[in-house]
Amino acid sequence: MDAHQEDRYPDVTAAGGLVTALRRTAERRGRDIGLSPWATDADEAVIDTPRGYLTVTANTATGERSFRLRVHIPEAGWDIGATDDLGTLVDAVAAWREGVPNGELEARFGFLNLTAFTAALEAGEPTATQWADLLSSAYHRGLRDLLRRLHADAVLRNAFPTVTHRAVRLRVDPMHWESRQVLVRETEEGRYEVLRTGVPGADWTEVPGEDLTVRLRAALYDG
Repeated sequence: MDAHQEDRYPDVTAAGGLVTALRRTAERRGRDIGLSPWATDADEAVIDTPRGYLTVTANTATGERSFRLRVHIPEAGWDIGATDDLGTLVDAVAAWREGVPNGELEARFGFLNLTAFTAALEAGEPTATQWADLLSSAYHRGLRDLLRRLHADAVLRNAFPTVTHRAVRLRVDPMHWESRQVLVRETEEGRYEVLRTGVPGADWTEVPGEDLTVRLRAALYDG
């Protein structure tokens, strides 16, 4: 058997690497898979999407050709399928980026298995883990009272929290970094300031403690 026959990935070899092979396949099929124009060839291709980021790797551990697809969200990642067909994989990535629902994705692409990933989202991950990490963090102990107050609210605890410049950022969708979000900081005991990000001309607004949760709920989920 010659060297060409032994190569399970001749398309990748001919392209000079996995990233280039994916990019060329997407161009031929008229698909937008979101590969950065600056991405260089490596053993793993990384693709940012509004639903976490995807990685593609070529299996080299066995004698079978397969491209593994994995989805990552903060603090976690899941294998969601593998296929030997680069074109099918490109089609699936494009559909994922377009927001095709999980059930339809599995129906259209038989190699996908989203059960574990979907179950994690339904269980409140990665939001629950992020809250637990922040509430137990010694580094953020100065914000612990504010974090506890926000987490105590049954609605606000469903928002994904991060800490930036001594303020707590709450984001509606942990999978989408540009989803609706609001910043809140404590200026003095019982007094707070709130900023709705992404709104032209928005500025910090002082909010008394008794109105805080109502204002934050409205900023995140109303209108």
